[in-house]
Amino acid sequence: MKLWLTSDNVDWNTERYHYAAEQMMLTLFPGERPEYPASPPPQSMVQEKNAVIFTLHRGKKLTNMSALVFRENGWYNGVVRFPSEKLDEAPEAVYHTVQRSLKQAFYNAGSALLGHDLPWGSLTGVRPTKLPTKAIWEGASPARARRELEKTYRVSPLRAGLAVDCAQHSVAAKRALQRDEVSLYIGIPFCPSRCIYCSFVSAAVEKCLPLVEPFVEGLCREIAAVGELLKATGQVIRTVYIGGGTPTTLSPEQFERIFSAMEVCLPLARLSEFTVEAGRPDTITPKKLAVFAKHGVGRVSVNPQSMNDAVLERMDRPHSGEDIRRAYADVRRAGDFAVNMDLIAGLPGDSPEGFARSLREVLKMGPENITVHTLALKKGSQLMEHPEALPSDGEVAAMLDAAWEALRQVGYVPYYLYRQKYMSGSFENVGWTKPEFESLYNIAMMEELHSIIALGGGGVTKLFWPKTGKIERFANPKYPQEYLRDIDVLCQKKEELVPQLLETKGD
Repeated sequence: MKLWLTSDNVDWNTERYHYAAEQMMLTLFPGERPEYPASPPPQSMVQEKNAVIFTLHRGKKLTNMSALVFRENGWYNGVVRFPSEKLDEAPEAVYHTVQRSLKQAFYNAGSALLGHDLPWGSLTGVRPTKLPTKAIWEGASPARARRELEKTYRVSPLRAGLAVDCAQHSVAAKRALQRDEVSLYIGIPFCPSRCIYCSFVSAAVEKCLPLVEPFVEGLCREIAAVGELLKATGQVIRTVYIGGGTPTTLSPEQFERIFSAMEVCLPLARLSEFTVEAGRPDTITPKKLAVFAKHGVGRVSVNPQSMNDAVLERMDRPHSGEDIRRAYADVRRAGDFAVNMDLIAGLPGDSPEGFARSLREVLKMGPENITVHTLALKKGSQLMEHPEALPSDGEVAAMLDAAWEALRQVGYVPYYLYRQKYMSGSFENVGWTKPEFESLYNIAMMEELHSIIALGGGGVTKLFWPKTGKIERFANPKYPQEYLRDIDVLCQKKEELVPQLLETKGD
């Protein structure tokens, strides 16, 4: 798709807005790729069948952002107006005003040509809940926050209500977190095998077995370095989340060493939530669960993705629905764990009826949390490289609608959500919970409410400045080989974070 960003009387850095234009393009017209012609748009656009001309025009009182969109079925001009005085504000404020207007104008034109609205309207970001969270935090009622989503961003009433429900949990989490608290993420970059929809960088254990033990040693060193960092800044850990990969590819003895290192090195006196993402049932054993219970793990994931054996086989997940039931029973016998279970709507070979059966089976088990994901075609996954026939957007919508109704009927409520690129139907992932079992880590991480210190393979540390909303990210290497190669540098970098972490505490 050809994209021209023009103006006849405003000097604006058009290249800075390419990303916003491209995100809306992919939302409206998946599969398109952007082109930025060097020459200006021709006088006559009659021949153009796949192009957009963005024009920013400043008037005395109002500034117009127009998006003139050409497609095979015709053309439409979307226009958004805002007070011209906003162009005289600070550069970042101007950027956000123009960016939002560009996306909304493009959406107005594109949705008119499509003949229907999208579930999330003109919102393209990962975190749509941030808008109502901010509004409610600043004093708006939930009803007002919902109206803003529907009127300004043209979010569907169903999704707007969902976002506001989750926003109220975000506001509660924000009030519960203290300035001297951080969360801890530990990435275990190993899996027994890779599922076809997965793009996470994780090493198959059978191929990288010699790296597992050195990785655990390196991780214990990094835990010690983080302990020194937090001691120097006077901060404590509120939540811990161990993810992957599949963390439970490690042995009970390796978990024992990691947990012991955490207890010796880290400030855990205020720890209120400790999650281990067990995930696949073929890696969950009573001995590992006993170690979890011994060291205070309070939340465990047992993730079927589907309870349909044929669908599981197509995804290259080497387990059955019966294995999920066995693993779930083992978890319940092993300790007083809260359990999360994941399902994915839109998997190859699934149907609305099949997805509903999977959900019914999961509901019979009664986990405290259920996360309903929408399939996302991720770069680097086998499914992206070799796509299979997938359920239609309408079928995925039916799966999600039925899931929402079934979950609400038995008392689950939505508490956090996020979106990803290339999701079926441009939908979302939603975490549902029984009352009082919300995962504080999930909310804090997804809504970026406080700093998260990351260790291990692929972990991304995010430092958060509460007053300004500023975020800085520092990524660990993804592959085990790179992690081990750089472990000395990683430990040194943790020590060098002291000044920034002190700033966030006093911001």
